[in-house]
Amino acid sequence: MGSHLADAHLARGDGVAGIDNLLGGSLDNVPTGVLFKPADCNDRLAYAELLHDVRIVYHCAALAHEGLSVFSPHLISTHGINATTAVVSAGIAAGVERIVYCSSMARYGSNVPPFTEDQEPRPADPYGICKVAGEQMVRTLCEAHGVECNIAVPHNIIGPRQRYDDPYRNVASIMINRMLRGQQPVIYGDGSQRRCFSFIADVVPSLLRLGDDPAITSEVFNLGPDEQVTSILELAHEIAALLDFQLAPIFVPARPLEVHDAFCSSDKARDLLGYRTTYTLREGLDRMVDWIRALG
Repeated sequence: MGSHLADAHLARGDGVAGIDNLLGGSLDNVPTGVLFKPADCNDRLAYAELLHDVRIVYHCAALAHEGLSVFSPHLISTHGINATTAVVSAGIAAGVERIVYCSSMARYGSNVPPFTEDQEPRPADPYGICKVAGEQMVRTLCEAHGVECNIAVPHNIIGPRQRYDDPYRNVASIMINRMLRGQQPVIYGDGSQRRCFSFIADVVPSLLRLGDDPAITSEVFNLGPDEQVTSILELAHEIAALLDFQLAPIFVPARPLEVHDAFCSSDKARDLLGYRTTYTLREGLDRMVDWIRALG
């Protein structure tokens, strides 16, 4: 997501700087023209100079391993709430004007979907807890120091550049990769868990508005489609159809604390940010298949 956002800013002629500890990313994703440093968000001194004369900070970084967070909560919190505190502190110290924090649908947890921004967060696992704590940290510090902020809540982003060799996250990428290698996809539980998937190109314009629009501050926005709710088993069938793959999924026990139904309403983003879904799930998956095939 960060790399696509950087592309959009570069295309407008903006200067862009960025960091990544590369635990879940790749140098190949860094667009030409970005002033980049391989640094961890927790190491503020390593990237403090990149924040000079910066107007907007987008904090997209996290170890977004929701299923793993039950088993490695300290790892997730170190690269979640601690990293957020560090980035926000460094940004405020450098005099930035606005911070856009990328939260997660995990904030809604055990709420009844479709999730709306006015629902009280009820995170069901350590990852969700870290994301909600990050939101609270951003709001509190920005209010205390007179810095504008917005909270973005993307829905299950998919698209080119997404890591597909990570066994813990990015279910669509994992399934595509396995099927391209002639392996059956792994499904936790019975596959009836329901989600919506957001193609990255549909989300970036709204992220730009959250960084730029002077009339939109101190807001929370769900970003992504709400028109095509899909079960995990249906997702596997969709990918198999694209690849002409003979599907026989490997079913394993359900993941502990996994929320069964997690999808959002995007009405607020449509009304105030001009969000529109332009890619269907099939079209987004098709572009991912092309990209993964090209990389091998």
